[in-house]
Amino acid sequence: MGDGQSKRACNVLFLCTGNSSRSIMAEAILNEVGKGRFRAFSAGSHPTGKVNPNALEQLRNARLPTAGLRSKSWDEYAAADAPPLDFVFTVCDQAASEVCPVWPGQPVSAHWGVPDPAAVEGDPEAIRRAFFVAYDVLFRRIGLFTALRLDGLERLALQRKLDDIGKVAREGSENKAA
Repeated sequence: MGDGQSKRACNVLFLCTGNSSRSIMAEAILNEVGKGRFRAFSAGSHPTGKVNPNALEQLRNARLPTAGLRSKSWDEYAAADAPPLDFVFTVCDQAASEVCPVWPGQPVSAHWGVPDPAAVEGDPEAIRRAFFVAYDVLFRRIGLFTALRLDGLERLALQRKLDDIGKVAREGSENKAA
């Protein structure tokens, strides 16, 4: 990460299968929390083509911008003219097990699996709570990520820290859902 960081923001790609909920929320969170230091993108291996309205509602409730968020293929970020990626995080177990494209520049990658809130069925409150919990887990992990001193870490140490961040759970999130 070294000297290149001071010249440009780090580019981070969040991956999920459908790119409609978790990866979209992660993109929005990091673009706000890491403004100036990070530029976040999201994509899916099999994008749904639309952003889940519950994800948009959760982002609006958190007062995060939603303009420009769209469900798109990870192929956009494997292309020669794509922004150079520094980090790639999978946020769903299915995307983590798929064969990913070869990312130019060999970005550091980690798996930050989060249960799929879009898979939750039931009353509207249960669905809202599932989206809140997913958002909260992502927000915690992204907060830890943005707090890292990336320029002072060697690649292996950084990889260990990113893997550890992926294990951070939603401690108490169920009680915070209102």
